[in-house]
Amino acid sequence: MSTFNISTIVQQLRQVRDHWREQQNRTDPGHREFPARAAIAQALEGLKGVLYPLRLGPPDLRHASEDFYVGHTLDTALQVLQTQAQIELHYRHRSTGAAAQDHASLALQTVQALAQQLPRLRQLLDTDVLAAFHGDPAARSVDEVVLSYPGVLALIHHRIAHAFYRLDLPLLARIVAELAHGQTGIDIHPGAQIGPGCFIDHGTGVVIGETAVLGQNVRIYQAVTLGAKRFPKDAQGHLQKGWARHPIVEDDVVIYAGATILGRVTIGQGAVIGGNVWITEDVPAGAHVSQASLRQAVEHSGGAGATAPAAAAILPAATARVAA
Repeated sequence: MSTFNISTIVQQLRQVRDHWREQQNRTDPGHREFPARAAIAQALEGLKGVLYPLRLGPPDLRHASEDFYVGHTLDTALQVLQTQAQIELHYRHRSTGAAAQDHASLALQTVQALAQQLPRLRQLLDTDVLAAFHGDPAARSVDEVVLSYPGVLALIHHRIAHAFYRLDLPLLARIVAELAHGQTGIDIHPGAQIGPGCFIDHGTGVVIGETAVLGQNVRIYQAVTLGAKRFPKDAQGHLQKGWARHPIVEDDVVIYAGATILGRVTIGQGAVIGGNVWITEDVPAGAHVSQASLRQAVEHSGGAGATAPAAAAILPAATARVAA
């Protein structure tokens, strides 16, 4: 007999679950209702090995058996993802009242489409790896970058998550993204569009929102936020979703540690955003925004007593014009 009064706790937990399900209009579907995070994580580890077999694959893998490993691992991972995709489609049908479909066939088609994208994803990730290698003087080899850089790991997850997002499997996409978030501290929404040659250096605390658009060769340091400025609500008081609310970062932009860029603003090509600044308006191409230039902008506007952080909040656009 248990000393922990297990039966009473089990009964109470069931009552709590039943209350929650009643509030959410849930009924027993007779099968697994949600995708399994553990299964997705397992499949994702396989896909990472498929993309970089001799670096992220098993320790005993050699060139001679590389293709066999890739083929076997890919088939296994895709089978798992097909099952999880089918579960998500069932879940969406039940929770939204969507029209009935052949979920098994649709899941198969979706995962087949993902598989066809893998060679292109590998090419895209190679540009990220090279950006990290060439952008970090401490990097001694591209192999070191692939094996150990958190920014590269986050981008591997993001490239796969974004593919799922575009294939209309947002729950699988979000789980893939959050697995990287938990490991790296880099939070990239799977909807974010990130061009080739992205380098996220150090990375901890980076946040990139759903509708953010990043061009080519963008470099981002730790604790950077590309977020939304406001969150409008509908007539019922619910947050409006799906509208473009995050920054556009054009090609060759560098954003240093702690910078916060909010709203649907554009950071022009080649701009350099200094550390710990606050941007809420467009920045011209080639501009250099820093704490010093923010202070100068405030002084020129007659606010010499303002602190640098306050200046960042008040005059981001003026800063960009002064420093351009």
